[in-house]
Amino acid sequence: LVDEYGADALRFTMASCALQGRDVKMSADRVEISRNFATKLWNAARYAEMNECVLPPDFNPAAVTHTLNKWVIGELGAVTAQMDAGFAQYKLNDVASSIYQFVWGTFCDWYLEFTKPILTGQGADDTVRAEVRATTAYVIYNVLKLLNPIMPYLTEELYEHLIPLKETDMLITASWPIASSFPVDQDAKKDVEWLIDLITAIRSVRSDMNVPASAKTRLVVKDASSGTNERLARYNEVLSRIARIEEIEILTFDAAIPKGAVQTVLDEATYCLPVAD
Repeated sequence: LVDEYGADALRFTMASCALQGRDVKMSADRVEISRNFATKLWNAARYAEMNECVLPPDFNPAAVTHTLNKWVIGELGAVTAQMDAGFAQYKLNDVASSIYQFVWGTFCDWYLEFTKPILTGQGADDTVRAEVRATTAYVIYNVLKLLNPIMPYLTEELYEHLIPLKETDMLITASWPIASSFPVDQDAKKDVEWLIDLITAIRSVRSDMNVPASAKTRLVVKDASSGTNERLARYNEVLSRIARIEEIEILTFDAAIPKGAVQTVLDEATYCLPVAD
């Protein structure tokens, strides 16, 4: 298994299967999933390097101003606390699950996708771009620390290659992240969680109705509060790109929902996708 998938993939599999009181049914398929996770992290690191994401010597996570950066740093603190609890209780499966979900979902699938236009120079000034680059490098730096006990070979390799600011010669003797050092911005957390929930709901409706992935649809919104309308305006570009929305139409409270529209509800508002065509 090590020869085929790598030592780290096998280590991560054994940790993720280490549920107390349960026999482990080891299989090559499980190790392959862990190998895919290692590849996901490697590709994220390469993406960061290609986009010149470097950790500045004076980076202060409490000083970031962009909503997405505030959110991902808060989530980094949450996963650090989860891993601390898992290690303290010898629940290595919880440790592995926590870092897997953060790296694959929170960081790669959401944060990197949300910030991609900023790094490619679309609709952002140099100050915001520099902050996103620094935050991306900062998150990867701490992910390598958190993952090092389970996947030492991959994390040491990436650390040596990517991080110019080395506390020690090797990652294994670097200081462990402190969960409380990652500030949580509740407003940013609520904003981004709302955005993720909306995109997920839209994707679910599109999938249920077999809407082609390349097709853009209108999004008709009814009964939205002023706060929701403000969020829709602020994240219009993100919804257009990730949820494949070509136009957002806000209905008045007495207006009728278009015929042939599929509906989904999030918080107080009803979101409709006219898919009759």
